[in-house]
Parts: sequence; structure tokens; C-alpha cells
Amino acid sequence: MLARSGNKSVKGALGSRLTELRIMLPAPPTPLGTYVESSEAGKLLFLSGTLPVVNGRLAIAGRLGADLSVKAGQEAARIAALNALAVAKEHLGDIGRLTKLVKLTVLIATTDKFTEHAQVADGASDLFAAIFGREAGHVRLVYGVYSLPIGAPVIVDTVFEIRRVNRPNLL
Repeated sequence: MLARSGNKSVKGALGSRLTELRIMLPAPPTPLGTYVESSEAGKLLFLSGTLPVVNGRLAIAGRLGADLSVKAGQEAARIAALNALAVAKEHLGDIGRLTKLVKLTVLIATTDKFTEHAQVADGASDLFAAIFGREAGHVRLVYGVYSLPIGAPVIVDTVFEIRRVNRPNLL
């Protein structure tokens, strides 16, 4: 059997899809250090890792396998994924320029005995699949770490494909 491939792009307007799913994007988070939230290279948009922050505060804190359940981890991953979309929208000016999620990396603060990393990361993957369509697919890397900034349980790291905008040459 051949492995599934995620070579399809979203069909239709992404903004309409968000409305249809009743998803409102939050205000984009601000950097915690000396870096930028987004960087465009060709047809790719790279984002800095996003945390589960709501209104400037960590919405969920803790470590999976110690004081957080898989369900809480999934919600943290979902919130962080929404923040990634908010950063992309701010960078692009139009969320409709996103054509697909290419790669998702999810870092999870865990105990050494925790093994349900994939289920936690599904909190972000399921959101992206609902928005872009399951057929678009994305590759994913998930791993556990000992600690994350400000006590966050997850960081979501994303690379999106974008629709280029033709800009007139002003020279």
C-alpha cells in the first residue's frame, strides 16, 4: 500500500471556511524575545512556535503525565494552532492566501513515562484538517521535552504554503 500524500491545497476561501466552522481567530500573540513571529520564503510561510496564550496569558499550564490530562493537552494544542493562524493572518493581511499546512511540529512538556504524544498533537492536527480539509494533509513531528517557555504544555511550530501576490515592480 502506498503512503498517503498531502499534496492538495485548500479549495475555496479560507475565511469562509473559518466562518462556516464558527472559528474566530484571536489577536496574534507577541514575541517573548528578540525574534519575529513570521518569515516568508518563496511560497512558504514559516512561523515561530506558538503557545496556548489567550489575551496575553497562558491559558493552560503544566506537564502532560503529571498535572495535565490528554484532553487538556489537546485543548492547549488547539489554542496554540489558532494562534498560529492569527500570526499568519497578520503577516499576510489576508488569511485566504494560505493554501495548506505543509508541516506541523508539536513540542509537548511531559514526564518521562508519558507516551500519548500523538493524541495530544491531534488537538492541533484536527483543527488544521477541519480548516484545510483532511485530503490536504500535513506532515508532522511530535516529541516530548522536559520544559517549555513560561510553563506552557505545548508549542506548535508551523510551515504553511501561501498563494503569492503579484506586486508591481516600482523600479
